[in-house]
Order: sequence, then C-alpha cells, then structure tokens
Amino acid sequence: MTDVLVVVGVGGMGEAIARRLGAGKRVVLADFAAPALERVAAGLRGDGFDVVPHRVDVSSAESVAELAQVAAGLGPVRQIAHTAGLSPVQAPVEAILRVDLVGVANSLDAFGAVVADGGAGVVIASMAGSMAAGRFPAEMEAALTTTPSDALLDLPFLRDGAVTDPGAAYGIAKRANQLRVQSASLVWGARGARVNSISPGVISTPMGRQELEGESGVMMRQMVQASATRRLGTPHDIAEAAAFLLGGSSAFVTGTDLLVDGGVVAAMRAGAGTAAV
Repeated sequence: MTDVLVVVGVGGMGEAIARRLGAGKRVVLADFAAPALERVAAGLRGDGFDVVPHRVDVSSAESVAELAQVAAGLGPVRQIAHTAGLSPVQAPVEAILRVDLVGVANSLDAFGAVVADGGAGVVIASMAGSMAAGRFPAEMEAALTTTPSDALLDLPFLRDGAVTDPGAAYGIAKRANQLRVQSASLVWGARGARVNSISPGVISTPMGRQELEGESGVMMRQMVQASATRRLGTPHDIAEAAAFLLGGSSAFVTGTDLLVDGGVVAAMRAGAGTAAV
C-alpha cells in the first residue's frame, strides 16, 4: 500500500515540502483557502504527484480529526508536516491564537492517533518561539504544554483580551508549538512514531515578505544582516530540514526543535543585531 504524506498548509513551505518528499507517495494536501489549495494541487498533479486535496479548518478539532481519518483511509500515514499559520501582519490576536496555537495542538492530537508505526511529523514553529524561551514564567509554559487543546483559549493569560498585540500572540503560540511537540513526542512514541518542530527564521515566502514590508520589517532586516549567513531563508531550506526530520536519518530524534534561521538567534544571543535574547 502506498505511504501517505500529509501537508497541512499550502504556502511556500508547505508546497516545498510536498515537492521535496511527495514523489512516490500519496500526498494529502490540506488548507483552509480553497482557491490556493486547488492551485497548488493542480500544479503538483501537473508535475506527476499523486495529490488528494482536502479543505481543513485547523482551528476546529473536528475538522482536523476528519482530515486525519481521511488520510488514514488512504494508506499508512508515514509523514505529516503541519505548516499552516498566520503572521502578525496578516491577522488579529484572536485569529493567530486559534490558528497558530490551537491549530497546531489539534494537529498533534489528531495525527498522534493515526500516524503509522515508524512514521514522523514536523510542526513549523518559528524563531519567535526560540526568542521567547526563558521569558515566560514556568507556570505559563507548563500550562501551554499540558492544557487540553480545547481549553487553551480559556487560560487566564489568553482569555478576555489579555493579549492585545498580534506579535505577542504569535510569540506565545510559537513557543507553545515547541513545548507541545515535546509533550506529544511521548504520545506519538507509544505508536512507534516521532514528532519534532522546525523554527524558521525570516523566510522568503509570501508571508515572510509581508512581514518584511510591515512595521517590523526594518528590525527583521537588521537581524538578518547581523546573522552569520546574512541572507533570507528559502522554502527549500525548510523543506530540506523537514526531509531530515521526517526521514530515517533522524530515527533517534524526537520531541525537539530544529532552529533553521541562518544564525539570527545565535547572533542576537552573542550581542549582535538589535538586542540580545
């Protein structure tokens, strides 16, 4: 039976991962935006990939569970890449928390119940989560790690307008992604599977370019220029990292985060750029 690769989110990173890993597999491609989903699916089909498009709302546990069951019905689910997300320039606080925080939690739950023995998953977090590490109280990090997915938005520090800035919401969500992957690795491990996160830096995708043109663009460019590589990342850079974490070469790697940022966080921690973190 043909192995199944699930890619949630058809932005630049999602499409790059599908192209990097999808040959010879059944690719279940999922997104909320139907036009983008059909466009990317058609492009992949035209290049010879076996693609099954499926519309999903990651903020809905029921919708993600349905996606997981559809994928499992097509064959052994060996690889899952969750790339869906919103950035601060794209959405308000509530949407970012529902998609970037709850959406990832829903995916970890749903696919942790269907992933095949020997399978692996990756979640796209962000270097924003790495920058936030150590800045949140231990009690807050514990709550983000262990609170059931359907209760996350009821946490005191998230409900009733407690977060007012989209950038802050994004940092909380991405740090939570890293933490929940650590916890989920035990559940996935019970099925003989692994799960990790990737924290990209500034990547030249449509979303990344929107951020560079927004209020934080100048600071982001300064951070890139202060890094060791002094360049923007590409979707291919992230796809290569995903290929490693979803492949057999990383068989002893689970519950961890791979920072793929061109050295931005390292430079900032060394005192270069705009500020140390």
